[in-house]
Amino acid sequence: MKRGLPIVLLALAVPVVALLPLPDFWIAQLNYIGLYALVSLGLVLLTGVGGLTSFGQAAFVGIGAYTTAWLTLNTGMSPWLTLFVGLALTAISALIVGLITLRMSGHYLPLATIAWGLSLYYLMGNLDALGKYDGLLGLKSLSIGSINLGQGRLFFVLCWALLLGSAVALLNLLDSRPGRAIRSLKGGTQMAEAMGINTFRYKVTIFVIAALLAAVAGWLLAHFQRTVNPSAFGLKMGIEYLFMTVVGGVGYVWGAIVGAGLVKLLDDWLQVALPALIGTSGSYEVIVFGVALVLVLKYLPEGLWSVVARKFPKPDRLVDWVDADDLPVRSKPQNGERVLVVDNIRKQFGGLVAVNDISFEITAGQIVGLIGPNGAGKSTTFNLITGGLNKTSGRVTFLGEDVTALPSREISRKGMARTFQHVKLIADMTVLENVAMGAYMRGSSGVVSSMLRANQAEEQRLMKEAQRQLERIGMGDYLHEQVGNLAMGPQRLMEIARALCCDPALLLLDEPAAGLRHMEKQALAAVLHQLQGEGMSILLVEHDMDLVMDVCDQLVVMEFGTLLTRGTPAEVQANPAVRAAYLGTEH
Repeated sequence: MKRGLPIVLLALAVPVVALLPLPDFWIAQLNYIGLYALVSLGLVLLTGVGGLTSFGQAAFVGIGAYTTAWLTLNTGMSPWLTLFVGLALTAISALIVGLITLRMSGHYLPLATIAWGLSLYYLMGNLDALGKYDGLLGLKSLSIGSINLGQGRLFFVLCWALLLGSAVALLNLLDSRPGRAIRSLKGGTQMAEAMGINTFRYKVTIFVIAALLAAVAGWLLAHFQRTVNPSAFGLKMGIEYLFMTVVGGVGYVWGAIVGAGLVKLLDDWLQVALPALIGTSGSYEVIVFGVALVLVLKYLPEGLWSVVARKFPKPDRLVDWVDADDLPVRSKPQNGERVLVVDNIRKQFGGLVAVNDISFEITAGQIVGLIGPNGAGKSTTFNLITGGLNKTSGRVTFLGEDVTALPSREISRKGMARTFQHVKLIADMTVLENVAMGAYMRGSSGVVSSMLRANQAEEQRLMKEAQRQLERIGMGDYLHEQVGNLAMGPQRLMEIARALCCDPALLLLDEPAAGLRHMEKQALAAVLHQLQGEGMSILLVEHDMDLVMDVCDQLVVMEFGTLLTRGTPAEVQANPAVRAAYLGTEH
């Protein structure tokens, strides 16, 4: 399905529905669906894409609603101005809450958002200025000049125009440089940090965006109902918003509208049908929704819209970057210049010494192999060099600068790129999009410009670079393939292309030949020789000794976390200690 088709259909449907002679009841229902879908859109971004579960979105709806209600009733401020005041207050509160809660992981984050929602709910219900649990009454409906938008068709057009605009903005965002960073938050933070992405900053960003969408819904709700009280902003509604999002499709923008519509209409119908069926009144619809949620999670864990997405898959990205400018490249060190100096680095986990005072260096244009038996500490050494782990002691100098205490994203920005022992990728992205993440630091477009689609020139440059690197390693035919469909060998080659997109001065490859067939290993060796010929420095961890002896200039041999020996491949092969510990003796 073309991405723009639902947008076009909705844009055409809104004015048509407004002109149809529908009963006011159904227009009111559509208004509520639009309001709920706005909140659910934020949860799609926050939970479905970012992997952060929040039960506190109803509290942000309350901030938007109470702000406009109090200001319009007590100061006479225009409702259109109160929207911006409400957004400002929401952004500040979301920023504070996000900075505190988003450092949590696991079940602590949902619990923290529940605490936030309950706190604001009881605050609203106990302040005299906000009318306590009776709330604020007598609000005016929205108007433009002498045109009263009221609660009917004109309000419907406004509400759904804002919803449609927000959906388009989110789609634009997710298909961009910062959008790819956001999509990496759900299970790919280690890789994203290694690409220079500040994942915590993006977590806070999407938390604030979701809160702002909720605040807009609250502003609209206040003037639609013309009254505000805490009951609409409690934990129950926070759970319902998340329920709508999950049922519709938590990972899909259009799923927010489907979920909000289904839950709202079904809720109203059940409130009438169940008492008539059972013969007694009560909140039995809650039981039905609980059973429905279990069934959806069991049989459609990705929500209802996933059925549509599978039936009409996203088309291949339009290749419109053929004439785009090349990205700027960093200056590389001259041949023979020291690129990396590792000086007595050490890592202890309690009483276990995983890496014991390892030292070596790499000069420009060298390929250095880091070898040793399983458990020798090679990958740990990799993580100490790249900032993935904190060092117990020792020093790492890169291009003459001490990077010992820097996190991995800062080291990456200085020109060090890596792959991983266990492949790190975003399975629902294409190969092209995964590789383009490597060029993140070479772009500058932000969230707002991406939402407004003002980033297209840069986006074309990034995609052109990603395609160039894929073609460089022989994967030019895989541009639009879902990366989760690839075998292990192509996935490892794709990781190398992604690292090359960083334009590194030093490339660190952690077992790149694992899972490759013989011909693929030969192609990998040719790529490494080509990179070396272009002046690239490479640190290689590998168990395939044929590849290591073929491409490496120097070898560093580790055993049980200690340095066993250093030397050329010939010297290492002839070393009796190495043969006994790793390569094997004649017997």
